[in-house]
Amino acid sequence: MSVSQITPTLFLSGADAALNKALLSRRGITLIINVTVELPCAEHQGVECLRVPVSDRPHAQLGEHFESMADCIRGNRTGSTLVHCAAGMSRSPALVMAYLMRYEGVTLRQAHDWVRDCRPHIRPNAGFWRQLLDYEKKLYGKNTVKMIATPLGVLPESNISEGDPECCLSW
Repeated sequence: MSVSQITPTLFLSGADAALNKALLSRRGITLIINVTVELPCAEHQGVECLRVPVSDRPHAQLGEHFESMADCIRGNRTGSTLVHCAAGMSRSPALVMAYLMRYEGVTLRQAHDWVRDCRPHIRPNAGFWRQLLDYEKKLYGKNTVKMIATPLGVLPESNISEGDPECCLSW
């Protein structure tokens, strides 16, 4: 079970952490945001659970929830917030990056680096990246991340070494 602390009151994980009452208590979690279609919301005394019913597919519309969930995270004054999806690799990190852009005033590049520093194995799918790029453009009028198609999939350029021969094209 891996729980990553993003800010003093914001945590990111896979689904297993939401089921561990002792862990939630230790971290002061009073709000869980479940970013899955397939997993039930955890039920714990004193912990609210919100569902963002989005599948981990490039066509899924996670961006429709960026602002409302960022507002919920920001508005949680009773304790900490845990954002989770099935593995804590795609949906929940994308939602957390949107929160960081909106309320911590960072660019998408900075939000990605921040979350990746806390949870190194994140990998939002290409559709979520497009939605994050659109959101950054809406917030700041520009984009700070360039996407590169590789044999491993579409990745932000910060995940690619300078001069990496596996880089095929950018968009």
